[in-house]
Amino acid sequence: GWGTERAATELIECEKRGLTMMVGIWLGHKSYFNYSDPAQVKKQYDTVKEDILRFKDFPAVLLWGLGNEMEIDNDNEATWRAIDDLAKMAKSLDPNHPTATVVADISTEKIQHIMKWAPNIDVLGINSYGGMTDLPERLKAAGWTKPYIVTEFGPNGPWERPKTPWGAAHEPTSAQKAEKYERDYKHSIAGVPNQCVGSYAFLWGNKQEETHTWFGMFLPTGEKTPAVDVMTKAWTGTAPKNPAPTLVALESPAKGQTISQKSSLTATVQLGSNPGQKTTVAWQIFGESNDKRYAGEGEARGAEIPGPWQKITSDKFESAPPAPGKYRLFVTVRNTTGGASVANIPFKVE
Repeated sequence: GWGTERAATELIECEKRGLTMMVGIWLGHKSYFNYSDPAQVKKQYDTVKEDILRFKDFPAVLLWGLGNEMEIDNDNEATWRAIDDLAKMAKSLDPNHPTATVVADISTEKIQHIMKWAPNIDVLGINSYGGMTDLPERLKAAGWTKPYIVTEFGPNGPWERPKTPWGAAHEPTSAQKAEKYERDYKHSIAGVPNQCVGSYAFLWGNKQEETHTWFGMFLPTGEKTPAVDVMTKAWTGTAPKNPAPTLVALESPAKGQTISQKSSLTATVQLGSNPGQKTTVAWQIFGESNDKRYAGEGEARGAEIPGPWQKITSDKFESAPPAPGKYRLFVTVRNTTGGASVANIPFKVE
């Protein structure tokens, strides 16, 4: 989705840094693309051919990623036949790099379709969150024997979490997310060295999806979270010298509840020992996003609500609630070395 100029720039930058890139080539999705239409398929084929010819000799190219989750509501023979034709073409033009396609987790049916209709796919890319718990076992049961790459992994997504009566998903704390990164990496990536050939942690940055903190391994203000520390140790074998602070839990009677505007909004944050660190505590209230979109694409962030809570700096919170509406109470714990942990609770005021 970058465009060819941006892709070329990124490949050159990767080479300078000694990195490689799985070159993702966007393929049509069902909302606007019909894999049973020969004209659309031919036009896409020609575009992909141009991309492969342009990029194949860049030293940073690792493999070709043909499509990302285009099989959602489109898991049929025409889709996979078209992808297989692209994979076959890629290998004929460039025998030096394997082919992959990226799917939204797996099912036995999906795996069998790929094996039957797209045999020229060398490596399976899998975006998996909650499914990472038993991904190798499910792949084996489905009959997949080729290599795989975990192309996205991270915390359970909002679609996998309990919700309030008004539909707000409960977000895991930074500590809970870090534990999941570590557990899933050990089991489904490093734990399968003969089949899993790599992984990409999601997201080495930040984005808005349900909240502005859900998927980002860094906060929008730039601080790293414990997920970065976990992956640093996983990738290098050495824990960072200046870890992010530990936030154990955020507790509040208002969590997932509807409270009266006349009541008191209270909460307590429990911190870890954080030896040798100086930490600060900050409280914020944001309106719940009313613009939920698939994968957060173009999703508007809930507005920060100004109030007396912005002056509270202790581990205990107490304030009159804001005006009637749907909100999240956030607590952020920061240290002086660029680390932070965050937690939030959804609540409603009437």
